[in-house]
Amino acid sequence: MTGPEKAAAIAARKQTGPPVSMLTAYDYPTARLFDEAGIDALLVGDSLGMVVLGYPDTTHVTLDQMIHHVAAVARAQPRALVIGDLSIGTYPDPATALANARRLVSAGADAVKLEGGVRQAEKVRAIVQAGIPVCGHLGMLPQRVLEEGGYKKKGKTPEQSAALLEGARALVEAGVFAIVLESVIPATAAWLTAQIPVPTIGIGCGEGTCDGEVAVATDLLGSYPWFVPPFAKPEARLAPQITAAASAYVRRVTSR
Repeated sequence: MTGPEKAAAIAARKQTGPPVSMLTAYDYPTARLFDEAGIDALLVGDSLGMVVLGYPDTTHVTLDQMIHHVAAVARAQPRALVIGDLSIGTYPDPATALANARRLVSAGADAVKLEGGVRQAEKVRAIVQAGIPVCGHLGMLPQRVLEEGGYKKKGKTPEQSAALLEGARALVEAGVFAIVLESVIPATAAWLTAQIPVPTIGIGCGEGTCDGEVAVATDLLGSYPWFVPPFAKPEARLAPQITAAASAYVRRVTSR
């Protein structure tokens, strides 16, 4: 299937179900394993800034770094939809947004994702009209963490909820096939999901409030023990196993 066909299949799940499963992936083996597990979409997220590159937040990630990791994931030739994040500063206007979206697609992405609502609508429209599927991102926006002074829950007030809905409708009108909702309080996430015609993919929004879920791979696998979000639900605890394997190797090598 082509990227647009995969994105359309994801969009159709709003009506047909089942809920959409999305995980981040930043390298070839992880992408291949997740795809074999049946994940619907692989997000090459700028969260790689923290969990792969050791930055304090996503604001240090460059487009070249995103291209590098998108290419690695794409080499797995996954059945899943591959979405590449447009990193901070790479979509200041429609023409630049489209040029950089094309760079991610050339590296192997099926679709791209960007953060924000109303003020991003024309950029989304330019990318979609060029034949590249776009996933929106509303709620807590990691690329704005410095200007907002931290990671904060969204949708707590009627005013915040109305602004989120306005942004969601602008993105839908511009042509997104889905919208990630991050750290939106559960009641507002469920309300937004009921209001818009494209799937919502939740993270930190509670269970059953969106049309699908996305998780950061290291949170799922328990391989990044230095910070675990309060909403994370690890299915494995790989960090101590990795340390134990390395310790066993040290003992084997040094004891001969």
